[in-house]
Amino acid sequence: MTTADTSTPPFQITDEAAAEILKLSEAKGLSREAGVHVGVQAGGCSGFTYLLDFVDFPPEEAEIIEEKGVRIFVARKSLPYIQGCSLDFAGGLQGKGFQFHNPQATSTCGCGESFSV
Repeated sequence: MTTADTSTPPFQITDEAAAEILKLSEAKGLSREAGVHVGVQAGGCSGFTYLLDFVDFPPEEAEIIEEKGVRIFVARKSLPYIQGCSLDFAGGLQGKGFQFHNPQATSTCGCGESFSV
């Protein structure tokens, strides 16, 4: 099911994250049906950890968001925890990788791997 609302999507990606996802998808040889599965699960120091995985097809019960040429599959049960969240990609002296920016997170752990709402 594709998001019908044309306003701000429940989950967004930056240009840098989109470019990196497209680069990695091409390197992995993924099909046009493939995308990035995003969600949260219980765990970590603060209560929840983010999930980010390349998958060949949308999982059942996932909201499909197409943005900047990238297909994002957000687990519906995760939507309340990451509504308004964005995914960025940063590289540099501090390390390189995907970073979640969640306006709902009330706290994060010291290592930055988990959050609470």
